[in-house]
Amino acid sequence: MLPLLYLHGLSSGDFGPALEQFLGSGAGLSAATITRLASQWQKEAAAFDDRDITSDYVYLWVDGIHLKVRLEQEKLCLLVMIGVRADGRKELVALADGYRESTESWADLLRSCRRRGMAAPNLAVGDGALGFWAALREVFPDTREQRCWFHKQGNVLAALPKSAHPNAIKAMQEIYNAEDIGYARKAIAAFEKTYGAKYPKAVAKIVDDADVLLEFYHYPAEHWTHLRTTNPIESTFATVRLRTKVTKGPGSRAAGLAMAYKLIEAAQVKWRAVNVKRPGFRSESQQGES
Repeated sequence: MLPLLYLHGLSSGDFGPALEQFLGSGAGLSAATITRLASQWQKEAAAFDDRDITSDYVYLWVDGIHLKVRLEQEKLCLLVMIGVRADGRKELVALADGYRESTESWADLLRSCRRRGMAAPNLAVGDGALGFWAALREVFPDTREQRCWFHKQGNVLAALPKSAHPNAIKAMQEIYNAEDIGYARKAIAAFEKTYGAKYPKAVAKIVDDADVLLEFYHYPAEHWTHLRTTNPIESTFATVRLRTKVTKGPGSRAAGLAMAYKLIEAAQVKWRAVNVKRPGFRSESQQGES
């Protein structure tokens, strides 16, 4: 709860009154206590950042999450990577602050992971706007790419009038819920036929990215629901969004990172495992390249 309250924008001096509503007046959580806890959490987060990464990850979800914590006028953006191990367990792989659209921010994070022993994942899933993709091609060029359908759907709808949204959503669902990749490509053709003449920009967002939107079909069908979106990240940070109040003072970025780390650490206990039927499997496209 404490990391969540921090990320919602409470200063250390506000924790006591806020927590009394939940824990009663005897909670004994003074500003000094919170400061000591925050210091300990920063040490834990630093140890996590320096750990060896010896596990192989089959899948990797990535996103840049803007938090409520700000240092002067600069919003804190978390670069988050969550992976699926060969036994199906999800876990936090890496967490850093940086710029969502910056290739160099993501490359620094990926290089750090590789330096500490991380091997190339089979597949990475994320929003197409991320600087992650250029970084991935540099650091782990063999990893396949899947664009997040949640983000893509939002981009497509932004290029359509609201009156077209209900039917367009159904048409996109026909694509990513198709029986196989062949039917998905037919659904894309149908989408293009329906909307191409009037809304070419909206259609291009799908047609131009068709291969990376349909990459998940090359993996076991029982995994498709996990691979279409970055939901494991979105759901973890669902209650943590932008704030307008500025948190001033040294160390607030480090504190924000530490709180986010503790939030994810607590959340990952409840993450559902992915049933990896074939540990270490390769996609059809990767098999064809060998």
